Amino acid sequence: MAKTLSTLLIALATACPAVAAVTQADLDEAARAIEPRMIEWRRDFHQHPELSNREFRTSKVIAEHLEALGLEVHTGIAHTGVAAVLRGGRPGPTIALRADIDALPVTERSDLPFKSTVTTEYRGQQVGVMHACGHDAHTAILMAAAEVLTARREDLPGTILFVFQPAEEGAPEGETGGASLMLQEGLFDLAKPEAMFGLHVFYSLETGQVGYRPGPFMAGSDFFRVVVHGQQTHGASPWAGIDPVVVSAQIIEALQTIVSRQLDITEVPAVVTVGAIQGGTRYNIIPDSVELLGTIRTFRPEIREDVLERVKRTVENTAAAAGARAELFLGTTPNPALINSEELTRRMVPVLEAVAPAGAVPIGLQTTAEDFAYYAREVPSLLFWVGVTPPGTEGAAPNHSPLFFVDEAGLITGLRAMLAVAVDYLERGPQGP
Repeated sequence: MAKTLSTLLIALATACPAVAAVTQADLDEAARAIEPRMIEWRRDFHQHPELSNREFRTSKVIAEHLEALGLEVHTGIAHTGVAAVLRGGRPGPTIALRADIDALPVTERSDLPFKSTVTTEYRGQQVGVMHACGHDAHTAILMAAAEVLTARREDLPGTILFVFQPAEEGAPEGETGGASLMLQEGLFDLAKPEAMFGLHVFYSLETGQVGYRPGPFMAGSDFFRVVVHGQQTHGASPWAGIDPVVVSAQIIEALQTIVSRQLDITEVPAVVTVGAIQGGTRYNIIPDSVELLGTIRTFRPEIREDVLERVKRTVENTAAAAGARAELFLGTTPNPALINSEELTRRMVPVLEAVAPAGAVPIGLQTTAEDFAYYAREVPSLLFWVGVTPPGTEGAAPNHSPLFFVDEAGLITGLRAMLAVAVDYLERGPQGP
């Protein structure tokens, strides 16, 4: 039977009586004490969401908190990212803990007293802004973790790099951002971790549960844009022009056959989705052009290249068959697939089980994406999920929905889990017990 974190740390303290090891009981007490403030932070961020690369207020709040703790704080990484270094009182390994801080162009439809009413311009349109993926919770959890761990600085071995990352949802078109840019701008020069941890709240797990998967976990993602060029004409005489609206519909339908009829998905899944269509200004005018926006999700580089080629061929040939012309544009920074370290994940499963009230559960491959994958390519890493849906809830709204709901009782599970994996790794090093 796996030892609990408390048992492991108490055993360590007994073997080395001169060392004041941080115990799980101590961490739990600290988590309970800071929980009300953590929830306040989360609600504040939820009420004041900011889009990718525009997280100016968010990063200011984070930086002020970390500076008040007396940490070595670095701002302006990848535009609005914040990092802080905590150096423990004893020699030991270096780890990194990460939270993402950006929101989405989604208009919130909840009735929460702290719901977002923020609006802004996005791709030329006025949109609502909402923390529809739970990054407000991630940020609040890591702020709380930073305070709890800093208060125990002298008793901790090693070094912790706290990473508050912008633009996880993707930088705006024409810009760079996110995890890849933080690394390019020298994040790991501040403190190169031997292991890195992150969490993500998710609707499909119940409050109190933690989900994990060793190895391949979340899909790689590509953003694509298609511009269909036709010939504008009166809506009453479509034969006098080339209708890019109809051609766009044909392209969308044809794209759906790539996965359903052309790929062998018996081993790993793939997804091609068109999520936005823009074209035309009036009901009786056939426009000159239509724009399509979409995403591609894959798990292997060779499958990605194959799908990209099929998408390009489908787009161009479908348009040509109708006498139109179509161009395919790909995003500049595609996410690689997220691959958790198998060894690190398996080692941390007993630690997660010890702090998750409803248990640590294995989960399957996920076609959602996470740019935490960039860190995982550099150092052994573990991203785990935290449940935020009350038990017994039917039809919970998924992440990215305007009705996405975070049960705040799940935040303390996330905090306890983040504290537990951090302290376990710091105390026992990369080899474990």
